[in-house]
Amino acid sequence: MDRSLIARAAALACLAAWAAELRAQTDEIQVYDAQIEAPGQLNLTWHNNFTYAGRSTPAFPGGIVPNHALNGVPEWAWGVTRWLEAGLYLPVYTLTDDGRLLFDAVKLRTLFVVPDAHGRTFFYGVNFELSYNRPHWDPSRWSGEIRPIIGVHLGRLDLIANPILDSQFNGLGKLELAPAFRAAWNVSNRLAFALEQYSDYGPLDHLYSGAEQSHTLFAVLDYGSGSNGIEFGIGRGLTRSSDSGVLKLLLIHDL
Repeated sequence: MDRSLIARAAALACLAAWAAELRAQTDEIQVYDAQIEAPGQLNLTWHNNFTYAGRSTPAFPGGIVPNHALNGVPEWAWGVTRWLEAGLYLPVYTLTDDGRLLFDAVKLRTLFVVPDAHGRTFFYGVNFELSYNRPHWDPSRWSGEIRPIIGVHLGRLDLIANPILDSQFNGLGKLELAPAFRAAWNVSNRLAFALEQYSDYGPLDHLYSGAEQSHTLFAVLDYGSGSNGIEFGIGRGLTRSSDSGVLKLLLIHDL
């Protein structure tokens, strides 16, 4: 009996250590700029992210192996008012390296912004998301995101920060800090080049060490507009906890 209790305690300790280190998959690699659809307008943004050089083991038992996996989702956005947009991500999917098509999650979001953000020097907003997940996508059945948006337009230069907090609804201290940043140079009204960084610092009550943190830097090309356009990026992992190489492609179209 004593040996059995010791074995169970050790297993629980290992599970707790694993849970502290797990990183869920992601379907959306994007920095929000507080632009939303006009009232009554429906928009489709199709997200696709391909890890061409990544981790060969899943982040948790039964999870998806990132290497050579394609994650994506159609994002449906509806303009409600000049300051509110509603969104639905359906379906979140993965095409694995061995050819399996997996359906991963469904997400709802509400985005609140200052009206006419594109024409302002200083703009801001906040996005809220709620996800229902399959076990191979995220160990938590329910998860959420709080995404503040802060940015400035300085002539042709845009500087934007999204200090994201991810939640599995297990306490304020367990909120995970995963900020995203964007610096873009607008060559014209339809063409921009940008650098974007996406990071994962871990839960607020126990931030990861430098080696455990995830940091990925993307070179991005934007063509078109927020209504009809394309965004393509090549990402490079900066730490051993990051995937080494990721491609992202967003196709945007008003319906």
